[in-house]
Amino acid sequence: MEIKKKAKKKKIIIITASALIISVVLSLLAYRYLIERVEKTVVTTNESSSTTTVGDVTSDDWNYSSDTTDISIKEVTKGTGDNKITYFVADVKITEGTSLKTALAKNEFGRNITEATSTIAENNNAIFAINGDYYGFREDGVVIKNGVVYRDDPARVGLALYNNGTIKAYDEKTVSSEELISSGVTDTLSFGPVLIQDGAITSDFENVAVDSNFGNRSIQSSNPRTGIGMIDANHYVFIVVDGRSEGYSKGMTLTEFAETFKELGCTEAYNLDGGGSSTMYFMGRVVNNPLGKGEERDISDIIYIN
Repeated sequence: MEIKKKAKKKKIIIITASALIISVVLSLLAYRYLIERVEKTVVTTNESSSTTTVGDVTSDDWNYSSDTTDISIKEVTKGTGDNKITYFVADVKITEGTSLKTALAKNEFGRNITEATSTIAENNNAIFAINGDYYGFREDGVVIKNGVVYRDDPARVGLALYNNGTIKAYDEKTVSSEELISSGVTDTLSFGPVLIQDGAITSDFENVAVDSNFGNRSIQSSNPRTGIGMIDANHYVFIVVDGRSEGYSKGMTLTEFAETFKELGCTEAYNLDGGGSSTMYFMGRVVNNPLGKGEERDISDIIYIN
């Protein structure tokens, strides 16, 4: 009888301890991935949030033209059946003095603060937008938005947007935020990998690691993708690839993605957050079909033009 009581007591202790451990783990996961934690409220100015369009404007579902901005979007389909790929290419030209901009969900910087790409775009009067690097999913990297340093924890090769209309990859571990800003950087993105640098496709996509956060997929295989490229100063190419949707689009490998930017004449190109985040917004609508379901994933940031 005594042995049975001890066994029962031990069982109760084990069950109680297990329940406590599970509760703690779930609480930590919720804190890490679900609970909003505002670190800073973004200070905006009329200059950064107002529409820059001047002069006559002509537009349709796939094109936009003003005195300062020209945007042309094309839907491209390659292959058939299980090998079919559907993607969207936006060729964007802006005049000197106009710039690419970035915006954060709910106009706040922190963890787990998210909104749909279209919502962030509409709140910033964007004509065109794509999802950014989803900085809120990780705790490291360099985050500069509109000239303000919000996070300075070097971790990988990032992308810098300059006030002269150029973009360029840089090593976060060797170039300081102070150096970036003093050289004319207005915004940074921390994801990767670099696809094209100085006109050449970078190599070794088979061994790429962006980070090791819980829930990440391998990024080497065919996936939905978002990327930004530059042909020349103030002349950009944005590509959003749909994927994981049988009969519609399988997505692209990193090699295919880099080759696509190269074929379009880009001298620089950088991979951004993909998968369910991959979204292209234009003139009040989502252009692509996220995951073949037409459902946007809430994210933390966008790149846009207004």
